[in-house]
Amino acid sequence: MKVRLTALCLATIAASLLLVASAAAALIGVYRNSMETTALRGQIVKLSGQSCGRGDLDGALRIAIGEETRECSYRTPVLGRDLEIAATERLLGGTPKALKRKVFLGLQLRAGDGAYYQLAVFPGQRKVQLRKVLGDGTTRYLDVAKSVPEVKGVGQANQLRLSAINVTSGPDRGLCRLRAYVGGSLVAEAVDDGAGDLSGRASGVSVGAEVQAKGTIASVDDVVVRVPSPF
Repeated sequence: MKVRLTALCLATIAASLLLVASAAAALIGVYRNSMETTALRGQIVKLSGQSCGRGDLDGALRIAIGEETRECSYRTPVLGRDLEIAATERLLGGTPKALKRKVFLGLQLRAGDGAYYQLAVFPGQRKVQLRKVLGDGTTRYLDVAKSVPEVKGVGQANQLRLSAINVTSGPDRGLCRLRAYVGGSLVAEAVDDGAGDLSGRASGVSVGAEVQAKGTIASVDDVVVRVPSPF
């Protein structure tokens, strides 16, 4: 994956080097996008996916999956290792009935070269997966939760949040602690001792399925990226 370093990216990376990051650190927002204008939606650029359509839907980013495509992902301008990303996502009713149980709404961190951490939420099943996807396509399920009441169904807003922050002290020092939230509730968590497998630094949103997802339609709104606070 090739990304162009914007001034915001460079500033964020530089700031991250000065942070004393820990799993319990407070987080401060460095990027917010309400998706209300064409210019704001244009800040979210495609990260992966063969056939991915985009547009406006009532002030949100509309994502439509096309031919021979399982997943479409879009990155924010923020690059960094220790980040938290949040967004409001909806699986829309125009999605084919046969796909509604199979489609997930997602967030990604440390994305690059086909590898990333991911929160995947299935509105049709009220299921949550915390995943680690490697560059060769291998998927490791770090945590799975079923019948999660906070997960909303088709057409409803799901407020998602994912953090991936390296631990700087204690027995887990050097490991990556991941926490996933839906609607403000912690729904999945893990400590990954193989964080070095992921060299990417992109943060983003996604929608997809484990099958061809042609016809899937979703929306993304209110994207926020945070970093650990040194204070």
